Amino acid sequence: MSDMVEVVIDSIRVSLMSQQRIVILREVDAERYLPIWIGVYEAEAITIALQEVEVARPLTHDLLKNLFGVFNAHVVRVEVAALHDDTFFGNIVAEVDGKTLNIDSRPSDALNLAVRTHVPILVARSVMDSAGIIPEEDLQEEESQPAPAAPALPDEESQERLSIFEDFLEKLDLEKSDDDEGEDEQKN
Repeated sequence: MSDMVEVVIDSIRVSLMSQQRIVILREVDAERYLPIWIGVYEAEAITIALQEVEVARPLTHDLLKNLFGVFNAHVVRVEVAALHDDTFFGNIVAEVDGKTLNIDSRPSDALNLAVRTHVPILVARSVMDSAGIIPEEDLQEEESQPAPAAPALPDEESQERLSIFEDFLEKLDLEKSDDDEGEDEQKN
């Protein structure tokens, strides 16, 4: 397991461009993050479990947890085991009757099971090294870039176009009260 890194779910984000969800995994004892795109329903299910919201009927991932219990299987951990062609691969490690089982899974389903069974989440070191993000590096890159130039003062043409708004604002009678407006409407 030395080739694995323990992570926790840091947050679930919504992409402003596509409304797609991203689960952000944070390495334990480090500031390295792993963003994984997941489906809307899987993100909702993770959120419900993290917030310990009671639902009337078991959701799909609750059903999976219940099945493990019925078959006397114990979920040991979940893993983000690989990354191939921009697709993450998950693994659920379970024990039943003294045997260790590796169950192929989407990472979103494995994460859903992990938050319900309170087991560790591990990421293969190779996955974290290739797709992990360290915020300090990003900030240092931004700091090394030159600062944008100060905005230029408006030229004559821009000031001329804006003068229309100045004229309009000057003609507004901001001192007039709401009572005066009501009287004016009654006169009309």
